[in-house]
Amino acid sequence: MSVEIVRSAALGGVAHGFLGRRGGVSLGDLAGLNVGLGSGDDKQMIAENRERAIAAVMPAAALATVFQIHSARATVAEMPWPDDARPHADAMVTDRKGLLLGILTADCAPVLLADTEAGVVGAAHAGWRGALGGVTDATIEAMKGLGARRERIAAAIGPCIGRASYEVDGEFFERFLADDPGNERFFADGPQGKPHFDLEAYVAARLAAAGIARVEAVALDTYADPGRFYSYRRATHLGEASYGRQISLIGIAP
Repeated sequence: MSVEIVRSAALGGVAHGFLGRRGGVSLGDLAGLNVGLGSGDDKQMIAENRERAIAAVMPAAALATVFQIHSARATVAEMPWPDDARPHADAMVTDRKGLLLGILTADCAPVLLADTEAGVVGAAHAGWRGALGGVTDATIEAMKGLGARRERIAAAIGPCIGRASYEVDGEFFERFLADDPGNERFFADGPQGKPHFDLEAYVAARLAAAGIARVEAVALDTYADPGRFYSYRRATHLGEASYGRQISLIGIAP
């Protein structure tokens, strides 16, 4: 099975892709294109999966990833960091050709951004903590530092947990309302009477509020499609020992 790539029309001809679990070599509960160094998977399989992901999006490119911590921190990538020296951050930006930015997710929202005129791209990992804290805002500001202009930036939100699958508790709901009462619109009552959160819509709204005029959401639920995507929440509900991570990539072709 070949690597499956979900692409965004909003990002046009920029080299990018939201990858799922199809087309990889990992086995068992992690079967597929698992790229997560912290998943407990065989390191050679992870390395092979990463090579396949790179080849599918920008062959022979270098891959930069960060140590993701559910923060609102963005950093500038000029070259790949060694695995044991990756900065603790949840977003990267670059203007370097031939460098792929890679964000790992397993229910959180991957966000890819580009200003094609400036030759600047960005990638963000937006879980609920990072999204609420402003990780997309930080990414936009970091892109501006490399010459991007807000009005030219396009953004795409990749596969993430959908509202129908994302049941939360009252404390979670109140946290978002305390930040902005208008956030109530991102919640709906679930079948069990508990609130469900629309992470994708929230991230899209944050991007729009930051002045990003073109935002595309691919509307794919990671939890609900085990054949295509890894999901932390689904693995937890099934009692699996670990969970895979998929990767989203963007770069400027040489």
